Amino acid sequence: MKKEILDILACPACLPEEAELKLEIFDASGSDVIFGELRCKACSKVFQITNGIAYLLPESVMKIGRSQYRYESGQVLSSYLWSHYADLWGDEDASDTYARWASHLPDTSGFALDCGCAVGRFSFELSLKSDFVVGFDYSRSFISTARRLLVDRTFVFPLIEEGKIVTEKRIMLPDKWESVRVEFIVADAMKPPFKHDTFSIVTTLNLVDKLPRPLDHLKEVDRVARKKGAHLLFSDPFSWSGDVCPEEHWLGGTETGRYKGFGLDNVRKILSGEDGTVTPGWNIKTEGSLWWKIRNHRNHFELIRSHFIRAEK
Repeated sequence: MKKEILDILACPACLPEEAELKLEIFDASGSDVIFGELRCKACSKVFQITNGIAYLLPESVMKIGRSQYRYESGQVLSSYLWSHYADLWGDEDASDTYARWASHLPDTSGFALDCGCAVGRFSFELSLKSDFVVGFDYSRSFISTARRLLVDRTFVFPLIEEGKIVTEKRIMLPDKWESVRVEFIVADAMKPPFKHDTFSIVTTLNLVDKLPRPLDHLKEVDRVARKKGAHLLFSDPFSWSGDVCPEEHWLGGTETGRYKGFGLDNVRKILSGEDGTVTPGWNIKTEGSLWWKIRNHRNHFELIRSHFIRAEK
């Protein structure tokens, strides 16, 4: 964990109170803490830093929820690595979705936050838009892989071709993505461990329909964003599922309830402040959709239309 992010962290167990964390270093390399602890000055809970990764989940014992287990598997890791980085090795089936998402954001100063960053591609894209980027995800497999890429600048993994047949692929980060300006942590999107009024860019891509309480996430996105001069990029396919989120917490996809109708319409109302959840609201600047592609094996791809909203304060 880079020491640069210590001042913007807050104890996830104490939220909405923003208790400070005290850093104890066991092993470090320059400004990078390899092993250490973050202890809350208010509740005394301790969060470990292991192999350079800070584990900042709100639970005192870091558990993986049942719906999250699939994101720890090697098969899902292979699929996401292809989706994020296949264009770097010239795969003819790869898409340019991440670069196109990034094109909707301006260059800014200050910190950027990539919520649900998975294996890190968009965090690296954001390093060209801001001074420093923090990407986080609940999946330990995703974050450990993203951070290995951050440190080593290259990563070899088995790309699933069919059944148990794999091809070894190497990811090499381009020079324009500077590792010193990016960090990855394990955290919960419904309790992001950051202080309010911090980030000049906040992005949440293909995440909200994967959360048990999606409205809590949008409230937290608003909390950690700068009150003035902030930019938000939201995108989602709104694939609601009762296996992940109880229907009463969906932000769309139902014919009754507070958020009946379509998710895009409801998220627009929430972000703009129209329904009173977020105040003051965001100014919606652009809307659209992009096709996002994921590869399960050489003969099985998923093509997903993700609706996006770009907003400012």
